[in-house]
Amino acid sequence: MKIAILSRNASLYSTIRLVEAARARGHQARVLDPLRCYLRIAPGAFEMHYKGRVLGGFDAVIPRIGASIAFYGTAVVRQFEMMGVHALNGSDAILRARDKLRSLQLLAREEIGLPTTVFGDNPDDTADLLAMLGSPPHVIKLNEGAQGQGVLLAEKRSAAQGVIEAFRGLYANFLVQEFIAEAGGADLRCFVVGGKIVAAMQRQAPEGEFRANLHRGGKATAVVLSAAEKRIAVKAARAIGLHVAGVDLLRSQRGPLVLEVNASPGLEGIEAATGVDVAASVIRHIEASVGPLPRRRTRPRRA
Repeated sequence: MKIAILSRNASLYSTIRLVEAARARGHQARVLDPLRCYLRIAPGAFEMHYKGRVLGGFDAVIPRIGASIAFYGTAVVRQFEMMGVHALNGSDAILRARDKLRSLQLLAREEIGLPTTVFGDNPDDTADLLAMLGSPPHVIKLNEGAQGQGVLLAEKRSAAQGVIEAFRGLYANFLVQEFIAEAGGADLRCFVVGGKIVAAMQRQAPEGEFRANLHRGGKATAVVLSAAEKRIAVKAARAIGLHVAGVDLLRSQRGPLVLEVNASPGLEGIEAATGVDVAASVIRHIEASVGPLPRRRTRPRRA
């Protein structure tokens, strides 16, 4: 099988591991910078070039699309799909996951537990918006932030109003959520592949920090999930339409709550914490999804 891995940086741990896992199972793997892929679109004809040459012959594509290039990156994934290439995560599902508000709405429709969230635009409605949410502390986060960036904790209502005014001054889209104090600064990262949990870790925020992201200094350890946590994580990935997802949960008094569903979860932290070869699980899922490939004909050698 010939697999394309869309990644801005071929030296990133996750990219390297996916290449290694694909080649270890006998596949060809090529890393492509999505911003160097460019497209030709015509009636019934889709073409892609990369650094001056035509791209073709791929059986599957693994998107590693960061938030900063979501629009262009998903356009490239969509072009692969139009060309008949199997996408590990589809372009539409990636866009659903990137939009926190949209993903929360989809999760809530499926009655999946999540922190109560409010969203509004007009400054005149801020007081009532916060009243809808309840007493502080409140968590205020940018709608398209990642790795804990653009996430703030407001201990008092006046502080929440100040942060909201600042975000509105920047014309930023943001959400306000209830703070789950009983989580104790910890969350669970559940790695879902093909409707199954293949690995899970608990991330603990450092002293004085409420964000447990590893990029924010959080510490990761392997964790055993409850049946309810497994069920919610798989259901959340399915609700967004992702075949591979990092589902972040909080343990609360009312059960597991989904914090976020990530379409391009990193492999380094979870492989180190659990010892599980997550990259191999991803490649095996692609094999099962694509199925047996027809044998390519080779030209007979001339005598």
